[in-house]
Amino acid sequence: MFKTVLFPIDMSIESQQAATLVAKLVKENQSRLILLSVVEPATEGAPAPSGQTSPEAVAQLLNQAKDNFSAQGIATETLEREGQPAFVICDVADETGSDLIVMGCRGVGLIEEVQDESVTTRVINLSPCPVLIVP
Repeated sequence: MFKTVLFPIDMSIESQQAATLVAKLVKENQSRLILLSVVEPATEGAPAPSGQTSPEAVAQLLNQAKDNFSAQGIATETLEREGQPAFVICDVADETGSDLIVMGCRGVGLIEEVQDESVTTRVINLSPCPVLIVP
């Protein structure tokens, strides 16, 4: 059913928890798994963005995730990109022909006042394919 699954990862506990479901989905569907991590560009005078802060941290995160999936017998492809996370995730989903995006969610975007700031909400609204949110 899902030939290609895109799993955007970051350093959050929610992302780590979603990995269990991703592994199960990929095994059941014999899917191609693409791990994506996005480095947010630094803007002058602004505080460091949440999430990944350096290419080195992203490389380490991707290698660790790849090793974890490999230990479960799952081959992965890894991508590292720079930009605004929601837009990059949707662009990569389109570029790779992903059938599904699986994301962990902190639940913050479900609160009306901060909904505009939620990466998850933006991905849901912009995605070229279905999005599975793991609470």
